[in-house]
Amino acid sequence: MIDQQSMAAVAKTALWTAAARARESNRPDRLFDDPFAGLLAGDEGRELLQHFHTDRAPDDGNPFIAIRTRWFDDFISQACAGAPAQVVALGAGLDTRWYRMPWSDGTTLFELDQASLLAYKVDRLRDVPVPGDAQRRIVPVAFDDSDGWVDALLAAGFDATCPTVWFGEGLLFYLPEQLAHRLLSRVAALSAPGSRLAVDLIGTGIFSFPYTREFLRRLQEANSPWRFGTDDPGGFVAGAGWQVDAVLEPGKPAADFGRWPAASTPPPSAIVPRSYFVSARR
Repeated sequence: MIDQQSMAAVAKTALWTAAARARESNRPDRLFDDPFAGLLAGDEGRELLQHFHTDRAPDDGNPFIAIRTRWFDDFISQACAGAPAQVVALGAGLDTRWYRMPWSDGTTLFELDQASLLAYKVDRLRDVPVPGDAQRRIVPVAFDDSDGWVDALLAAGFDATCPTVWFGEGLLFYLPEQLAHRLLSRVAALSAPGSRLAVDLIGTGIFSFPYTREFLRRLQEANSPWRFGTDDPGGFVAGAGWQVDAVLEPGKPAADFGRWPAASTPPPSAIVPRSYFVSARR
């Protein structure tokens, strides 16, 4: 069992996003169903969801996380295409796709993140059955300049000669720009031809827009500051060695799922908050 002292190391933003997924799953028009998110979020996650969205009702909120989750779900389903696959979740955190997605027999999912966060998830969901013959391998790592995560992934059985489906949801903007670029470059170097990648990025406007200052301050207080944004997400990913397939913004076609308010779509300007979904291949 994970004790309360160990629980203190669980990232608050992970609990918050789990609560947002649970909230979405309770909607009659939900974009996905995550029956495990509420158990992971707990009371603290639900309180944090209100803390980070004080301007909205608890059952409403910004639709971004719901849209982002659905977009990544669709990407992973399409990239795996019902066949055995090698999949790597970068910054897996409290992601529950291992438990809720229909993985094909023979698939191996590697989950990379800080040890305490992964241990908390495994402990809370220890009684959840996973049907089929897929495998999950937990890889506790820190994403830093040492590149120790590469050695840990290889030691866990990752096959660099096999095409891989990589996804990093809600990860890169927590890293300094140089480290985010280094991470994607290392991932590219490990990727055999036919590999796929999905990540999300934020624009630089979020760091200067007055409306987001309080939100960013609360992230800083939670010891989970956003550090990096780019106004050329496609160029950033391509510069790390990837062939970019698509750059999408929430609210635009293929990235709204009927949920994004039309009035909330930002104008084409770098001085307002923007977010991006990027898919690429090797």
